Amino acid sequence: MRIRQVVAALLMAPLVGLALGASTAQADPNPNLTVSAARIIRTTPVAVSSLNTVPVTVEVDAKYTWPDASPDETLFGILERSSGSGQLTYLFTTPLKRYEGTTQNGKWRGIVNVPSTANGKFELTGVMVGQYWPGSGDMTDPTPVPGVRPVLTVVGTNLPKITARIIPDPVPFGQGYSIRWSVINSQTAKPYGTRLKVALENDSSCVESFGGSNALTDTNGYVTKTYPASMAGALNCLLLPSNPSPLGWLSIGINRPGIVTATPSKTSAPVGSIVPVNGVVMGAPTNCPVYLQRLYGATAWRNVGTAKVRQSSGKFVLNAQPAYKGLLYYRVSFPACYNYRAGVSKTFTIRGL
Repeated sequence: MRIRQVVAALLMAPLVGLALGASTAQADPNPNLTVSAARIIRTTPVAVSSLNTVPVTVEVDAKYTWPDASPDETLFGILERSSGSGQLTYLFTTPLKRYEGTTQNGKWRGIVNVPSTANGKFELTGVMVGQYWPGSGDMTDPTPVPGVRPVLTVVGTNLPKITARIIPDPVPFGQGYSIRWSVINSQTAKPYGTRLKVALENDSSCVESFGGSNALTDTNGYVTKTYPASMAGALNCLLLPSNPSPLGWLSIGINRPGIVTATPSKTSAPVGSIVPVNGVVMGAPTNCPVYLQRLYGATAWRNVGTAKVRQSSGKFVLNAQPAYKGLLYYRVSFPACYNYRAGVSKTFTIRGL
């Protein structure tokens, strides 16, 4: 999997319910890069706490045979989780610089900054040309490390826990909103006690812009940002900056109210005939279901029909069918779907004739 796709998939993981995600298209490794060996210069577990990182040396023996390759060409390594429970699934090295031989047949060395959020075992699985950056790299997959892959063991403690409170929740259409972000120590359930550097980003910047921090929490771990109504459909995220990629993050979307309107095409019809009921769910949550409900007795609403919300328009059509002569009470129910809360339309009547 290409690196940019990996990062996008990881950061968007909490939004699976919003149908957001990244492509998993496969490519071939760079045909000009051959890796003969790779080493992690650490045989004992790495103990790391809180928001700290511990540098660990990584070495790669490789041949890069691109005709116009620079003598100063760098590589970067990719470490993939093999076990453990930390948030991170991948670690990336800083640029590996050549310390012996030539670009066409040499040895490269650099570091991986190991955070507490790694917490587990990582294998050095692949190498790519250049240096890591979320939007970088060519259209190739990492060149695999041959043989038995080096393993890095991380013992993380006092891992950061990121939470977010959206105000208001759900967010009305056409209205801005605020998010109160929090970063605390998951082990003690208390703040770290200092102001923390964080990056508050939106949309594509959540997966393409790791240039450092742009905000500070207070000493209790809180930071609040106000977002305009125009950002309501975007991904919102807090990143914990590190080099070369975040050591932790939380990405979220906002909730929307379930606002349903429904109107029968006729207010009276012969018993057994079909009466189309036209309606709209505001915001057009595509392919979400709506249910036509009829009142039985004094309080029991029962489903008597179903339809799907149309893409873009949010419209739907349900069919009512008066079962007897007299006044029948109906409504349309919209169950919670994706980031939309449940809602019901106003009650309407159809008289059976």
